[in-house]
Amino acid sequence: MRIGVIADTHGLVHPRLAEVFAGVDHIVHAGDVGGEHVLEALRAIAPVTFVAGNNDDASGYEIARFGGILITHILPRPSKPGKHVLAALAKEKAEMVVFGHSHLPHDEVVNGVRYFNPASAGPRRFDYPTSVGILENGRAYFVPLDARSVEALRKRMNQMR
Repeated sequence: MRIGVIADTHGLVHPRLAEVFAGVDHIVHAGDVGGEHVLEALRAIAPVTFVAGNNDDASGYEIARFGGILITHILPRPSKPGKHVLAALAKEKAEMVVFGHSHLPHDEVVNGVRYFNPASAGPRRFDYPTSVGILENGRAYFVPLDARSVEALRKRMNQMR
């Protein structure tokens, strides 16, 4: 199964999303969607599982699941997940936790759980990357949405420790 991973769109449907997510079986969105139009655009590509973020008039602590993936918006850190994440993992284990909120790319295994943040696919912020992720055959990788984000992914990777 090939899964597209996205977060922090903040109302923006990036022009490359359909191309980058072509052929995915499912999309997970880790919050700060920014409107139903974003979900409609993603649903035109593949089925979507999402959580609302703090900018979606929600707490940002919502939990959803897709397969072995737990999805939340606010983690806040893989080394110290929030109580909502710890409680959800205690109730039912997950292979991966997908999160957003920080706009920073992250891919790290902590205590046997992989924590993955695809960075933001929304409006550019600071020198952070604009990117999404792909999960496929046990691999997770980042797809920069513009040329500037190639270096920004390298520079900003795993700063959420």
